Amino acid sequence: AAAAAKAAAAAAPLTEAMTEPGLCFNSGPEIDGMATEEAKAKVVAMLQENGRGEAKVTYKLRDWVFSRQRYWGEPIPIFFPVKTDGDPRRGAEFVIDYSQPHAVPEEELPVELPELADFQPGDDPQGCLARALDWRFFLQDGQWFARETNTMPQWAGSCWYYLRFADPGNSQAAWSAEAEKAWLPVDLYVGGAEHAVLHLLYARFWHKVLHSLGLVSTSEPFQKLVHQGMILGSDGEKMSKSRGNVVNPDDIVSTYGADAMRLYEMFMGPLEAVKPWQTEQISGVVRFQNRVHALAARAQQGCGMEPDTERLMHQTIKKVSQDVDALSFNTAISQLMVFSNHLAALETVPAESAEALVLMLSPLAPHLGEEAWAMLGHSKSLAYHPWPLWDEAKCIETEVVMAVQVNGKVRSELKIAKDATESDARAAAEADEKVQKFLEGKEVKKFVYVPGRIINFVAQ
Repeated sequence: AAAAAKAAAAAAPLTEAMTEPGLCFNSGPEIDGMATEEAKAKVVAMLQENGRGEAKVTYKLRDWVFSRQRYWGEPIPIFFPVKTDGDPRRGAEFVIDYSQPHAVPEEELPVELPELADFQPGDDPQGCLARALDWRFFLQDGQWFARETNTMPQWAGSCWYYLRFADPGNSQAAWSAEAEKAWLPVDLYVGGAEHAVLHLLYARFWHKVLHSLGLVSTSEPFQKLVHQGMILGSDGEKMSKSRGNVVNPDDIVSTYGADAMRLYEMFMGPLEAVKPWQTEQISGVVRFQNRVHALAARAQQGCGMEPDTERLMHQTIKKVSQDVDALSFNTAISQLMVFSNHLAALETVPAESAEALVLMLSPLAPHLGEEAWAMLGHSKSLAYHPWPLWDEAKCIETEVVMAVQVNGKVRSELKIAKDATESDARAAAEADEKVQKFLEGKEVKKFVYVPGRIINFVAQ
């Protein structure tokens, strides 16, 4: 009965996109009502029982040329038997039998690169390690062997580097089970779209193998992936030397500073968006930096905050905190600019508000953040200070700006309490000089007030 009920529910028309595993129906009495994964396991078990099939894992991996003919790279721990009548290290002729590869014993790992005075590639397709004869050839039990002279690509390390990051000081193992369980899986991976078919594909494949071997506890290496958008040249095209539209970051840093470079890149637009570079627009973030620096110099300890300033500070802390978590750096910077403009207009800048501004800015412009923090009287780095917290109650707007209409046309704007009564709203509107001008000599037939939305006089 339960299975029938599940099947009936599965057959019901969908009112929204289905995101959960499906249930089988019209699949036979032994399968109907099962969840998809459960049904797959049941089908395989039935095939095995009947001798008609068996479970098998098949891996598909994009073709990957793993070897490199350069010096820098991990030596491939393989060696081959050599046929020779003398010592191949001293010039005797030899033939390497590549059809009989042998793995270097685990106790002899890792195979280390030899010291070379000249590690340029040269003309030998076997790579520069082929010239290191004393390293390449060795005698074992009366038999000469030759090491593999190709090295691994950088991907060999990048396929598992995130695991080593979890336990970099471990000299006994690549990582410990305790460190792996404490740090992994990776919470966030930020990389270009090209990584999806290269590094990420291979890293995930390696991780799956390591998981099957019981060397990692998670089946997936990365929990979340974000592709940052490409920054185009000022002409809207992909940067390339042939187009002459390449922007050298060193030049930008030299002229404007590293913080300005960083801030502008994040302020250009959403992280995932493709954006054209416009050097002339950096001046906007430079002015913002200068404003923050000036605010730090003007800030005074012990002076209280007006309600408007306190409310905007808490609203800014809330928005910037949420935007940074969402990687919406452009809108976080925009809110910081709004807050800094407000503080700049004050006669006296409260130190508490300036400190909050500097702390929120510090991940985005760390050099300016540290300098401004010191200017505010702190001897220790702001890295040791907690992130500011917001009070939800202090984020609530108590006043609202409303347009005042006369006969449906906007004639003025009015800031009133958010919960103002109709009589209070009317009195405030009638006291406005601009409104009085359009009501003069007319009789108000109707007054319309919708709190937070509409103030309208219907007059003849």
